[in-house]
Amino acid sequence: MTEASFTTDEVPALVLAGEGERPASVEIVGARARVVARVTGRGKTWRATLPLRAARWGGPELPLPSGSYEVRIADAEAKGIHPPEALPVTQLGTVRANLEGWTLRVAPPIDPAYDSGEGQDALERRYATRPASGFENAVFFESFYGRNASCNPLAIDRELARRAPHVTRYWSVVDLSVAVPDGAIPVIEGSPEWWRARGAARLLVVNDWLRRRFARRKGQVVLQTWHGTPLKRLALHRPGFDPRRMAAVVRESRRWNVLLAQNPYAARILGKAYAFLTRPVWVEGYPRNDVLARGDGTATREALGIRPGEKVVLYAPTWRDDRDEIVDFVDPGALAAATDAVVLVRGHSRTLLPGRDAEGPRVIDVTGFPDTSLLLLVADALVTDYSSVMFDFSVTGKPMYFLVPDMEHYRGELRGFYFDLAAHAPGPMVGTQDELVAALAADDADAYADRYAQWRKKFNARDDGHAAERVVTRILDQGFIEI
Repeated sequence: MTEASFTTDEVPALVLAGEGERPASVEIVGARARVVARVTGRGKTWRATLPLRAARWGGPELPLPSGSYEVRIADAEAKGIHPPEALPVTQLGTVRANLEGWTLRVAPPIDPAYDSGEGQDALERRYATRPASGFENAVFFESFYGRNASCNPLAIDRELARRAPHVTRYWSVVDLSVAVPDGAIPVIEGSPEWWRARGAARLLVVNDWLRRRFARRKGQVVLQTWHGTPLKRLALHRPGFDPRRMAAVVRESRRWNVLLAQNPYAARILGKAYAFLTRPVWVEGYPRNDVLARGDGTATREALGIRPGEKVVLYAPTWRDDRDEIVDFVDPGALAAATDAVVLVRGHSRTLLPGRDAEGPRVIDVTGFPDTSLLLLVADALVTDYSSVMFDFSVTGKPMYFLVPDMEHYRGELRGFYFDLAAHAPGPMVGTQDELVAALAADDADAYADRYAQWRKKFNARDDGHAAERVVTRILDQGFIEI
């Protein structure tokens, strides 16, 4: 190795060079992204350029997600190629990066002055405790703590952009690898722009807890859309008495002005679980499910590389409080072979960072895919456990299966349920992969037709493809933003 450097000549990139025959391949590999270098050389020297950006799912090239990546050079040891000298943290426009040995670390391009507790305290004092007077006619959107632009906030963004295109739309993102909707402005969490936008926007539309000591200003409105009808107990209803958790729940719910619920059942549960009993709850169906009632999955199938006519099974379990990564109850490659289907593996948003993409023939890990609703649209069958995705997928009427080998532990120790899933599940409940394969092969939809119909009547009555329209109408009618 004769050179290692960062460059921004065309795009931010890591450049490596050496003497001798050029390697067969040079790449950087992370948990959710991979970049293959363009390697040149005529035998005496070689040069590899590794752009710090990648395209996935047929979308545009975007900066790499933050995290650690392994630099891999084919036959490096055999060719006597040793790690280069360390490269310090370098600002490269859309990312920051440093190199130590064969480990590349990528981070958001936040000014180092603000990338510390003291720096964040300074920004909080500037924008939260002493904000500028007046509000910007803008909406601040955040979905799953900025890990993607999806869910109910995305559907509301699209409808709002159609009906009030003059309104500024900010999207909170963890880094610039997160694609935001057309016309929206990404603001990186923790940056001065992020603090300013969150404090200045007239309306905030979020689907999870607000963080970093958010204090709602007088006149500012927070619409909490949440992210699913609950089966598992949450917030104040979680097992075990923890006064600190209870105080945190109440403090959080006081930040919200309006709560959105998919159905009356969810409105009742969420209202009690978050002590949100005296403020408005809008029961309008879920905007994220409009696409399930009215959409076409052709473009998503093409983006995922699924051929026309191929059967698609989506495996989408929820997260577990006692582990960081996705549960390993399924061998996706074996499931694909046994069912003659493409298996999509969708981990929960909480397993995105600690996990790695599943691999195998006819297996596509879609944990990093930005919008779960589009995956539900293309799936011919859903395999889940206790995830709220069950209440969304039923909009399609397609079969679902419940793989629940740990149900007693989950129900009795980890979380607990609001109702008896076994008595009401609109599909087979199985405990092993072999049982799952048998259930998929049996395709016994008629046996669950009555349960499925009752389920949809209770949980999907308002999921008619027009939820976003109704929600945005209420936003405009109540003057949450200026028309």
